[in-house]
Amino acid sequence: MIFPEQCKQVGYATTKPCGDLVYFLSRYLVRDTGAGYELLEITPDPNGSGMMRKLVSSTVIATAKETYRYREKVQINDRARLVELAQDTGYRCTIFTGLDEHMTFVLDPDLSGFLKIHVYDVTPPRPSLSACLRELSAAGLFGELAVMFCHHTRDITQVKADVYPCRAAGYAKTLDADPMHGGEKVAGCLTGSQFLTECYGKDFTLENICPLESVREEPFIARCCRSEREGIGMYKGKFGAVVHWGASPSRIAHAVEDLTTQWRKR
Repeated sequence: MIFPEQCKQVGYATTKPCGDLVYFLSRYLVRDTGAGYELLEITPDPNGSGMMRKLVSSTVIATAKETYRYREKVQINDRARLVELAQDTGYRCTIFTGLDEHMTFVLDPDLSGFLKIHVYDVTPPRPSLSACLRELSAAGLFGELAVMFCHHTRDITQVKADVYPCRAAGYAKTLDADPMHGGEKVAGCLTGSQFLTECYGKDFTLENICPLESVREEPFIARCCRSEREGIGMYKGKFGAVVHWGASPSRIAHAVEDLTTQWRKR
């Protein structure tokens, strides 16, 4: 796969305001042939001077028949998404235009080099970790990390219980608002179990809904309300990152960066 790391390496060569000279940082040129767009790999003169230089070499690496120009503008920093879009077109080469009009392309798209991070979360209410990662990815924040996310979000409404964690999720009977009478089946976690034991004793059955209990793949990132679990390490034999239940987007982003670095060092 060829996917330029920076859009400044890609030039548009349909018009020639400077004749056959090219921008010194260009490594690829997109050219409209009249029958479609083709892609050229070029080498500007390394011994030249100035911004615009003579060509040392020029090779067509994707013909007009092999190339598709994506019609919608995209966030070109969301690299994993662009590779997925390129795969879906069915062409060897897909040319993209960014929101800021910069151009890039993906040639022979292949996701095998991207690290897949498994995300574990629960809903309702909003699965804040999963949702935050989707938003940060869409903004292109993780583009340079070459990662993609596989989301595993457990729907707590499918748990058959008498009592649920909190009113914020819209449940009728919850730990934060209703007294317990004994014998209830409670959808909760270690914190909920501790709360119940301290207030009512041990006459209850717990269905553990903590996202960490769902971890099956690595590397992973999951959220948990126990601050002592925060950080990066092993959990039940799987390597991953744990962020607090109410972690900010900044803390989540840093956790992904640290997780990626440590995983690749391993």
